[in-house]
Amino acid sequence: MFDPYKIRNDFPMFRNKTQMQGHDLVFLDNASTTFKPDSVINAVNQYLKNETSNSHRGDYDLCYNADKRIAEARQTVAKFINANEDEVVFTSGTSMSINLVAYGYAMKYLTKDDEILLTEAEHASNVLPWFKVSEITGCKISYIPLTKEGRLTLENVKKSIGSATKIISIAQVTNVLGYITDVKSIAKLAHENNILLMCDGAQSVPHMKIDVKDLDVDFLTFSGHKMCGPTGIGVLYGKYELLDKMDPVFVGGGMNAKFFMNGEVKYLNPPTKFEAGTLNIEGIYGLEAAVQYVENLGLDNIRKYEEDLRKYLISRLEGVPNIVIYNKDAESGIVTFNIKGVFAQDEATYLNSKGIACRSGQHCAKILNDFLKEVATVRCSLYFYNTREEIDYFVETLKTGGDFLDAYFA
Repeated sequence: MFDPYKIRNDFPMFRNKTQMQGHDLVFLDNASTTFKPDSVINAVNQYLKNETSNSHRGDYDLCYNADKRIAEARQTVAKFINANEDEVVFTSGTSMSINLVAYGYAMKYLTKDDEILLTEAEHASNVLPWFKVSEITGCKISYIPLTKEGRLTLENVKKSIGSATKIISIAQVTNVLGYITDVKSIAKLAHENNILLMCDGAQSVPHMKIDVKDLDVDFLTFSGHKMCGPTGIGVLYGKYELLDKMDPVFVGGGMNAKFFMNGEVKYLNPPTKFEAGTLNIEGIYGLEAAVQYVENLGLDNIRKYEEDLRKYLISRLEGVPNIVIYNKDAESGIVTFNIKGVFAQDEATYLNSKGIACRSGQHCAKILNDFLKEVATVRCSLYFYNTREEIDYFVETLKTGGDFLDAYFA
């Protein structure tokens, strides 16, 4: 049986009874980042305390061991998403991963006659790199319409693609509305029209089983820190033939086979040609441990628990006076809302005063403001270590904020 109370014992942030504003911390901002279990912390410390060495830099045991551990971590990640090892690039996170594709592929192959399709719900990491591609190549950026509730549907993708469309770049789970997109069907449609599909997996990979071969996405990106891993480490998955065609965005040590005074350079094969300089080695150690941790819990177990917890949260939120829930029927653990008459960041400040951590603002999805017709919203996002008791406390706190806010912001 999936037991969040037992699982919480794996996390120092819970064992240490971390407090905020004098209250026990209730952390409901897991779409932003997640807590780290002992196994991840120990893996990072193991490198820093006992195995510190550069990789690809020395003919001695410490360096060999680092190289071996990096190779093993790549194998672990590849197996985790059902990719080939040479299709897994270590990056600093989702933002860097999407930039690698934007600059390394789109900048190389797209022209002013081409089109990239996005949606209004995308995170800045999946918008701004494509803006830069458009600025430099002259290609067009267009948006697939969302349904009234904010979903991306296959039907709307069909209506949006044309002969100029070369890339569709979408999140499998968006970070504000939290709907799960049918990426597999969209990939099939895209490939029938000779279009590449980039999938932002930052909000999906930590919460559900992902099989890139079954989905048939061309690229997938995700970040370690959103799935119990360290910050500053992430992954770009790309089909090998596409990675092989891409140019490296960063060049330097470790990614070249040879270079000459006349400027001729021979790069190594993927994935190494995208990993210039010293890698975030302790981050890679931690990422591998994080993958092993969530796999041990079971992605299906995580998904089921979060679905049940979300249903409970929605049922309780419906009893909060004047609440507006923007994604009541979403399938993920992301719930976005406002209290009528209360500015989102004021609400989040009040929650903070009671020890509850929620995100407020625009959540890096600034185009979505026009769709929601709101300047800002409050976002509660769940993970497998959250409990019903935390939800009860959160909901009861929401019910008691009015007088405080009237007094505090008068």
